[in-house]
Amino acid sequence: MTREGVVKEIISEFFVLAPTGEEYEINMKNLKENLEKYEIFNKFPTLKKYMVAEELKNANASSVEPPSIKAMVHMELIDYEKASDSGNLRFYPKGNLIFDLLSDWAEEIALSRLGAMKIETPLIYDWSMPDIREQGQSFHERHYMVKIPDDENKEFVLRFAGDFGLFRIMKQVNMSYDQLPIRIYEFSKSFRYEKKGELSGLRRLRAFHMPDVHSFCRDIEQGWDEYENLYKNYADLANATGIEYAVVFRIVKEFYDKYKDRLINLLRYSDKPAFVEVLSSMKHYWAVKHEFQGIDSVDGNCQLSTVQLDVKDASLYGINFVSKDGKKKGCTICHSSVGSIERWMFEILENALKKEKPMLPLWLSPTQIRIVPVSKEFLNFSSEIAGEIEKSNIRADIDDRNETLSAKIRKAEREWVPYIVVIGERERESRKFSVRRREDNKNLNMEISELTEEIKSKTDNMPFRKSNLSKQLSKRPIFVGYT
Repeated sequence: MTREGVVKEIISEFFVLAPTGEEYEINMKNLKENLEKYEIFNKFPTLKKYMVAEELKNANASSVEPPSIKAMVHMELIDYEKASDSGNLRFYPKGNLIFDLLSDWAEEIALSRLGAMKIETPLIYDWSMPDIREQGQSFHERHYMVKIPDDENKEFVLRFAGDFGLFRIMKQVNMSYDQLPIRIYEFSKSFRYEKKGELSGLRRLRAFHMPDVHSFCRDIEQGWDEYENLYKNYADLANATGIEYAVVFRIVKEFYDKYKDRLINLLRYSDKPAFVEVLSSMKHYWAVKHEFQGIDSVDGNCQLSTVQLDVKDASLYGINFVSKDGKKKGCTICHSSVGSIERWMFEILENALKKEKPMLPLWLSPTQIRIVPVSKEFLNFSSEIAGEIEKSNIRADIDDRNETLSAKIRKAEREWVPYIVVIGERERESRKFSVRRREDNKNLNMEISELTEEIKSKTDNMPFRKSNLSKQLSKRPIFVGYT
């Protein structure tokens, strides 16, 4: 039977699985008409938003321009590059800082928490090689082809994922059962020739950066252990960014019946229900996979993290290990990605824009504290205070421009600065400072040590980088005409 024939034979069941273990059967054939009758979706509104946007293909959500497109430009984060192909963006310093912090967090999960080994593989591959062509054709011509000047018949493909080079490395690796699991990490810049009408800001691009972790395991049981570990770490990242997301599982029935309790434990960890599709038999290389589906400010969705338990590809691509009895066996592979950094930036911006006063997560805010001296007389003291703050690994800058106090505060508000510290004679004398906290719109009176301790407690264990802009606002160029 052909693959198409096998797929037609597969029957799917759908339900919502709650963290408590209850199943709520969902009839997909008449879901649109009966959605409001399912009490479970009223209980879990985020999951309902996903169902409307993805499973019911809400045209309204997909046709509305996400407000993050304007925000990313006005905030001097990211912009379109007209001299490049569509879907290729440029990053200004503040956007680059956020990008780097998210990349650091993804790498910290991979290298420190998971103990993965980092590799780097080429961007382009020979299209004539059978394994490369087979992987490439699975994307239905959504790839860039590259011609070389000295051989017009030679074609290369720009990678659309990190699997090309990784699988070729792992095919030649000698692995023993007692070395597994072996985890490999790559931060892969990838390219997919998405249709022009599908391109949308940071949500869907033709060039993006994907932090991938692949775990090579002895068997299904060890593969499940890896799966659980990856799920929990990616849930930690999602929760640290404060985004709204839904959990979606696709799983073969044999595996669901056997491992349902393990799925429930994962949902308990993330404290979220899941929309579950149970397939009567295997449709792809994976036996189970899940996605974290981010929900944007117009109730659209986009896939972020994913983990897939692969029970087929190792044999197909010759990725084997030596078992205890000395025989070669194919690995069970956990494919996973935290999701492209660009999509995380999209969801973080979109979720910020849901609030009455938009705000980035504190650890990602390019400026965490804006110091506003009431006049030039207090610039030296402001610099002293900024230096004191920076010793605590907190990003602080000084609005030293020749503007009124109200204009300086308005600018800080437009930039979503989390903390604004006003400095005048009273502050210099008492060393107690007037602090405006954006999160709850409160005006506080604090010592600098109290302020830095509060910020450190809120950003504990998250990556930190120094600002890549001048500390003085008067020395900063204007990138997009927004002041």
